[in-house]
Amino acid sequence: MTKLTLKLAKKLIEASERKAKDLGVAMVITIVDEGGNLIAVHRMDDAWIASIEIAQNKAWTSVALKMPTSNLASATIPNSELYGLNTTNNGKIVVFGGGIPLVEDGKVVGAVGVSGSSVANDTQVAEAAILAFEKQELVNS
Repeated sequence: MTKLTLKLAKKLIEASERKAKDLGVAMVITIVDEGGNLIAVHRMDDAWIASIEIAQNKAWTSVALKMPTSNLASATIPNSELYGLNTTNNGKIVVFGGGIPLVEDGKVVGAVGVSGSSVANDTQVAEAAILAFEKQELVNS
């Protein structure tokens, strides 16, 4: 089982930052471990200060609920079953895309959270970290 170290987190952040630069956006990229504990947070030049907490909360939500934050969007609209979910856990739950769990052998071992642009861009930048994680997983197996 892969342990999320600072060294690995930096590699995932580098992959995400490359994607953000390709998209022409400044992002905050966060990596947390399986307990939602912060391993690394990276704020690109000119990224919004508000995105620091949002990115951390996206990563935390993905670990806490073991799913991408984008999965919560339709379930939390008014009159839906989980409407108001984002008000629980002291407002830490994020219900839009940009948080994706890091999964190995069916187990969540951490997550990436990205904020700073549109939901679509946040998600693409987070997916770059997931691809980097999956590649290193293949190399180590």
